Amino acid sequence: MIDIIQLLPDSIANQIAAGEVIQRPASVVKELVENAVDAGSDKIVVNIKDAGKTLIHVIDNGKGMSETDARMSFERHATSKIKKAKDLFEIYTMGFRGEALASIAAVAEVELKTKQNNKELGTYVHIRGSELINQETVLCQAGCSFIVKNLFYNIPARRKFLKKNVTEFNYIKNEFQKIALTNPEIELSLIHNNNKIFNLKKSSLRQRIVNVFGKNIEQNLIPISSETSILKIYGYTGKPEIAKRTRREQYFFVNKRFIKHQYFYKAVLSAYERIISLDAYPIFFIYFEIEPYKIDINIHPAKTEVNFEDAKGIFSILRATVKEALGKFNIVPSIDFDREGDVQMPHFNEKNEIKPPEIEINKKYNPFYENNNEKENIENWERLYKDFESDDNKEENKQEEKLIADKTEDNFSKTLQIRNKYIITPVKSGLMIINQRRAHERILYEKFLNIKNDEGITSQKILYPSEIMLNFDDYEIIENVFDDLRKIGFDISCSGNDSIIIKAVPAFLINLNIEKFIEQILINLKENQKDIKKYTKERLSEITAKVQAINYGKKLNSEEMKKIIDNLFACKTPNFTPNGKIIISIIKYEEIEVKF
Repeated sequence: MIDIIQLLPDSIANQIAAGEVIQRPASVVKELVENAVDAGSDKIVVNIKDAGKTLIHVIDNGKGMSETDARMSFERHATSKIKKAKDLFEIYTMGFRGEALASIAAVAEVELKTKQNNKELGTYVHIRGSELINQETVLCQAGCSFIVKNLFYNIPARRKFLKKNVTEFNYIKNEFQKIALTNPEIELSLIHNNNKIFNLKKSSLRQRIVNVFGKNIEQNLIPISSETSILKIYGYTGKPEIAKRTRREQYFFVNKRFIKHQYFYKAVLSAYERIISLDAYPIFFIYFEIEPYKIDINIHPAKTEVNFEDAKGIFSILRATVKEALGKFNIVPSIDFDREGDVQMPHFNEKNEIKPPEIEINKKYNPFYENNNEKENIENWERLYKDFESDDNKEENKQEEKLIADKTEDNFSKTLQIRNKYIITPVKSGLMIINQRRAHERILYEKFLNIKNDEGITSQKILYPSEIMLNFDDYEIIENVFDDLRKIGFDISCSGNDSIIIKAVPAFLINLNIEKFIEQILINLKENQKDIKKYTKERLSEITAKVQAINYGKKLNSEEMKKIIDNLFACKTPNFTPNGKIIISIIKYEEIEVKF
């Protein structure tokens, strides 16, 4: 029988490995920058051309490599971080498998210049498709300089399925941001097609978050901190008012490694329960420090999924930590005694004296004295009971209720607000319940549409022009609708450095919250990026209505409730919001009768 099993050539084996490790240009950036971090660099520059398809150049000032190490680093499973199996459970570095450089070199052309700090000369290595082209001694700076050109040149099918440059660069930027958020002590720069996207100086963690996501976030960060025998938790969570409609700015890091963890996400979300609406997502930047042997990071090629030894315990600690931070800023709702499961974390100190609880005693109290308050309460209950005994009273009350109900059914004059969220009023068929925010959204939406259809729309200059800092991709998105915004009365322009400035708004929107308006535009456009221009008129109307609509929790007087009802039923489509959510629900009298 002919033998059919054979060893794969290294070049093919490396390409197979590259399929797991190097999925797109962003994967290359991630691996090279993480290696630079592990090398002890305090300055890293990432230069990109054509979203990494043409060029990825990463320069660092780390410890560099010797001549032998420079060549060995491109071999599969060549690593400086693992020497024995036990080391797998004591990993503090980012990369450790020794597959990254071999995988990159298998699907691209790579040039490396590297020099150790204590050496005068460095090493140059040139590899193409796993094949060594050249290696020589050169004069270069200390650290490493990796140039990766023509990614996937030898795998046309893989290159063909790369996305557009804008999309691929967004992947790169996201990976860069994750590394930047875990290393505020490192100076990091990102350049794309000669445009400097980020130039992040060394800073505190809070300042790094602000530098990455813009100044608008600075006043809305709440610090969190907790240290237990299980782990240390620190970082920042966002105030409820900047909760997003997408999960964009939600980051977990364990030992400086970005991770995804749905279970812990639920812990954070539960801390915000009854603080934000069900369709909103809090922002957070949460960091775990834990002994490496208590986690397993070697369960996924991208190392973003991590197993925790005591996930349930961490869930409780995390939830309590976030809730405590919100409580310090008076953001948490009132105590709900029906809830269970909040973890208390008392801090015991042996030096502190433990005192027994003190009980206050009223020495003047005599149980044989007559309790006048109790007597008065009994009399009140008796009077209440007499009212119920009177059939005449009951009949009279029924007639009065009927008159009020008939009047209400005609003109909605009788209204009631429940939980500062719903308006309830009787109608002929039963009780009508109106979601006050959604109703206001519909009213404003149609009002905005009608005003925009008039040719005589006017602008109103605002007293203090609003300047809003954006990140690179957000700026590119909003720039696409500058003309549309100008047509409806906005004076909006670029102010440089990915910032926009707004000097005027439509006259009837003079009290518009401009920052929230821009945020809603971005959310809406990101959800519909395939055709960013289509239906812009309706989208802008919807966005404006969302921003201007009254919030849940606002107490309304009877006149305000009546006005909302009247204006709602003057709309063409009173039953639904612009994005299709129900505004009105009617509980029929038959349904009420069944309950009794």
